[in-house]
Amino acid sequence: MSSTTYNFKTIEKIPDSNELIDITLSKTQRKTPTVVRKGFKITRIRKFYMRKIKYMQDAVNEKLSSIVEGFPKLNDIHPFYADLMNILYDKDHYKLALGHVNKAKAIIDKVASDYVRLLKYADSLYRAKMLKKAALGRMCTILKKLKSSLSYLEEVRKHLGRLPQIDTNARTLIITGYPNVGKSSFMNNITNANVDVQPYAFTTQSLFIGHTDYKYQRW
Repeated sequence: MSSTTYNFKTIEKIPDSNELIDITLSKTQRKTPTVVRKGFKITRIRKFYMRKIKYMQDAVNEKLSSIVEGFPKLNDIHPFYADLMNILYDKDHYKLALGHVNKAKAIIDKVASDYVRLLKYADSLYRAKMLKKAALGRMCTILKKLKSSLSYLEEVRKHLGRLPQIDTNARTLIITGYPNVGKSSFMNNITNANVDVQPYAFTTQSLFIGHTDYKYQRW
């Protein structure tokens, strides 16, 4: 992103917690060996199940990191956008949801390392398999707890995608006022905007952008 314009439409769709679990589990199943052969030594069995835990950890880490990194950081964007996002979504709720996702990533990393360490001492195929099952189960439980945060972030993503792109370095006038006093009609008359106009209040419920040239300058 440049320092003056932002394209929020590039933020990828946020999966819900069940989708996230399905994506990461199926990826782990597809990308790692699925059969333990009869006669495998215990060291090979341990490595087989360690690999599954580590792959699941990596798959989750990748998805959660892309969610956190996909959203703009309020401290890094233009104050206009930061204030606008605070009005629309409440910056504390926004930061809390992203923090929740980030925290889950750290917890899952710890779960994976704990179970990989336990697997080093597994003395049978059954014990190793149960440890792997418990590790993946705990990871899925952590992802389920992200349900409300992921749902909220998906709503924010959809709303951000509808925001118009604004050049924050351009000369800008903001038209505000009481309901039903003719703001939209005024904008339609002096700019290229096409805002819906109706003879009742609260027709315009979001931000609209129009451009006009005055004395050879763009506003």
